[in-house]
Amino acid sequence: MLSLLSANDLIKPNPGLMFWTLLTFIIVLVILRWKAFGPLQAAIDARRQAIASDLDAAQSAREEAQAALAEYRAQLAESRKEAVRIVEEARKAADERRARDIAELESEKARQLQRAKEEIAAEVRSTLQTIKTQIAELSVMTTEKLVKAKLDEAEQKRLIEDALAGVDLSSFAALEAKE
Repeated sequence: MLSLLSANDLIKPNPGLMFWTLLTFIIVLVILRWKAFGPLQAAIDARRQAIASDLDAAQSAREEAQAALAEYRAQLAESRKEAVRIVEEARKAADERRARDIAELESEKARQLQRAKEEIAAEVRSTLQTIKTQIAELSVMTTEKLVKAKLDEAEQKRLIEDALAGVDLSSFAALEAKE
């Protein structure tokens, strides 16, 4: 049969063949549109909407993350300020405590120094009194030995006063006055 057809027959328009080809094309087009293109377009539209909603959700999540980050940074800055304030208060309290402790130590030192001065002054007075008494007794014994006789009380007092008048106790008195 191929031999019956010539090359010109293939190029010549055949209205019957064109009609059936066109009719078949339109039927296939309607069936594809009804069964394939509609569902494909619906799937493409659904996919497009899903992608759009995912992009919107991602944008909203990004904005929320940026807001949370800004809030975190603000809280971090506030925490740092609070930490600096707490450290400064602790330093101030420590300085005040140190100053108070130093003042207490200075006060205690002054009290102990005053008490020591008073004790030294009392000891000096006691020692001077003891020295005066011993000098008086020595004077009486020396005088008795010299005179070889016992003296009465009035004579003893006079001799003690004379002996003490000759003793220079001014260096002890100067010590007492300094303190």
